[in-house]
Amino acid sequence: MKAALKRAIPAPMWAFGRDIYLGLRRLPEAREAASHPWRSESIARLAGWKDKCKGQRAVIIGNGPSLNQTDLSKLRNEFTFGLNRIYLMFPKLGFSTSCLVSVNDLVIEQSLSEIMALNIPTFLSWRSRRFFDPASPLSSLPTFLYTTYESPKFARDARGRLWEGATVTNVALQLAYHMGFQQVILIGVDHTFASKGKANQTVVSEGDDPNHFSAGYFGKGFRWQLPDLDTSEVGYRMARQAYERDGRQVLDATVGGRLTVFSKVEYDSLF
Repeated sequence: MKAALKRAIPAPMWAFGRDIYLGLRRLPEAREAASHPWRSESIARLAGWKDKCKGQRAVIIGNGPSLNQTDLSKLRNEFTFGLNRIYLMFPKLGFSTSCLVSVNDLVIEQSLSEIMALNIPTFLSWRSRRFFDPASPLSSLPTFLYTTYESPKFARDARGRLWEGATVTNVALQLAYHMGFQQVILIGVDHTFASKGKANQTVVSEGDDPNHFSAGYFGKGFRWQLPDLDTSEVGYRMARQAYERDGRQVLDATVGGRLTVFSKVEYDSLF
């Protein structure tokens, strides 16, 4: 009956009704977000980013070990999305990424002071507001993204809800679409982890980190969550479809990466 009803209702109307239903389930949180001055400020900032980079190229930099085999000096004049703790590489690079995106609660909680010391646009999850002083002036705050774990969907407008898709890379892909980029290149998205265990399980690092470009990325004592590669692929496929429908493109230039969702391209050929 439910399936028949869904077939009978036009797709946009069904999706709209579904979003209302999900919004009602999260009503207290959604109501707070809608009325909070921090959220209003973030929406205004995101409005300024909407299609600002239309027709341009961007690079989303993952944090896999393959970055150590990639000549990142070629990115100095590119628009780059840095993710999570990519700033640990800034001294070696000699330059910063164009912006930074982080949505994982554990990463933000343990790295907040370092993230907020960066002099670049910073995009954090709305959940992370609890780590900030309520008296903080708006100018000192990051741009908050209303990210959720529920209801897989690729958002074309980052002022609304963004599904995290089990990886900050999926959030960055939605943000890049919002900004209007015509072509997005992925690097450092190795899509493989040496650490094994139940997806999304919180663990504490017992020594050097073998999963990222730096042994100290999630170094000893750092709390982090094991990857959910299957769910991340769901998000990646949705991103690929959204970009292709709009005549845009996502390419994967990760050196030796295991991800197969996006078309591969030789990194050096891009320059």
